[in-house]
Amino acid sequence: MLRRTLSVLYVQVLIAIVLGVAVGVFWPETGAAMRPLGDGFVKLIRMVIAPVVFFTIVHGIASVRDAKSVGRVGVKALVYFEVVSSFALVIGLGVAKIFRTGEGFNIDPAQMDANAVHGFAQRAANDSVAAHLMAIIPDTFISAFATGDLLQVLLLAALTGFSINAMPDSIREPISRALDAMGAVFFGIVGIVVKAAPVGAFGAMAFTIGAYGFGSLARLAELVATFYLTSLFFVIVVLGAIARFCGFSIFRFVAYIKEELLIVLGTSSSESVLAQLMRKMERLGASPKVVGITVPLGYSFNLDGTNIYMTLSTMFLAYATNTHLTLGQELTILLVAMLTSKGASGVTGAGFITLAATLSVIPDIPIAALAVLIGIDKFMSEVRALTNLVGNGVACLVVSRWEGELDGKKLHAAMDPRPARAAPQMGAVAGPAD
Repeated sequence: MLRRTLSVLYVQVLIAIVLGVAVGVFWPETGAAMRPLGDGFVKLIRMVIAPVVFFTIVHGIASVRDAKSVGRVGVKALVYFEVVSSFALVIGLGVAKIFRTGEGFNIDPAQMDANAVHGFAQRAANDSVAAHLMAIIPDTFISAFATGDLLQVLLLAALTGFSINAMPDSIREPISRALDAMGAVFFGIVGIVVKAAPVGAFGAMAFTIGAYGFGSLARLAELVATFYLTSLFFVIVVLGAIARFCGFSIFRFVAYIKEELLIVLGTSSSESVLAQLMRKMERLGASPKVVGITVPLGYSFNLDGTNIYMTLSTMFLAYATNTHLTLGQELTILLVAMLTSKGASGVTGAGFITLAATLSVIPDIPIAALAVLIGIDKFMSEVRALTNLVGNGVACLVVSRWEGELDGKKLHAAMDPRPARAAPQMGAVAGPAD
């Protein structure tokens, strides 16, 4: 019994996280030296993300004879992303204003180490709307894969898929089968690499605690706690309401992806489980076409945790530096955050760069104040990634249901450990979830 339990991946990851925390607490120097283990695992996963996304999307588009349905799925996904992401931004802003998180810190930005955030500020300054849009176009077909930029890969995959889709069946079908086979190869590589998740989780957690310690967490515990609780509120209330409307329980969904959540907790990167999430969404009854389009697209356009973090942290810095913001400036923060959050991948630290980009348009808040968040950003990065992951999983099921391509029987059979029972018809209004 014990051997069978220990052979389960998420149990191994959980044990590795506990051991990583222990090493970081009792042997901080050793813990800080464990960083290559976590970074190495994330790099191994990122190595195959671009081809997995490319082959999945191309096969999905190429195998659907009605190209209009692919475009329809993409539009529905983007509409959903924009609405829910806006909710996340507004919730982060509202919570900060209600609890006035940061008030009384009386931070003097002149005494902060401006060099600590110079790199982030410089990258944010170069990230104009025009530059952001131009960056979606790769220099060459191959360079998109070399850099691993998901937006560029999405663009190439869409162009390639529609090109193959327009070909005669005698050419299109063999190519589609070949693409499916290539996708299976890369999914197989992911299956091999993910076995190293416990090692990666141990290294990442040991480094986090060893390098930053619980002291950095305690000094800004109010912000961290507020962010954790706000993210939890968003998942349970907002995503929970959406899930209930679609006929399933958010709690059972979270339990269903617990293995992926633990890996993300250890690595602070939602990209580390992208391929696994896609496979699990198909097992839940979501259409492969919808999964292939919605999940990769969500990794760039549906970052709920990052959105909450940006507005909450911006208002925290405003209160902490005694900066008064007008209603117009607060609305500007929302509008700018809607843009800067798009394209921020699930890689550790991406949220910090997008926060710097958002602050750059509100000069009243000194960007040097970002230095106060450096010590705790790693702790917040984990919750950003976890919230992003849950949000993208729910989004995939919602869009699949919206398309009428969600298998209700598979959905409830996969989530419910009890014997299968009659599931609500997806074409009708579903009853309340358990």
